Amino acid sequence: MKKAVFKTNINCGGCIATVTPFLEKANTISDWEVDTNSKDKKLTVKGDQLDKEEVIKLVKDAGFEIQEKKGLFGF
Repeated sequence: MKKAVFKTNINCGGCIATVTPFLEKANTISDWEVDTNSKDKKLTVKGDQLDKEEVIKLVKDAGFEIQEKKGLFGF
């Protein structure tokens, strides 16, 4: 299973509720979570066929900023 970590501005439960329907649309994501307590508001996504570009597009479509944290993709 692949894993990617992104820095976002998803910072509260309301934000998570907003982004959820977008991330649930992704066929390549099997699991995801946002650590709203971290300074980078880390979004961690996992999936066998994970597509980082799809994740970035979906989060941006939901109205949030997202930036890949380099070196953490591909477990």
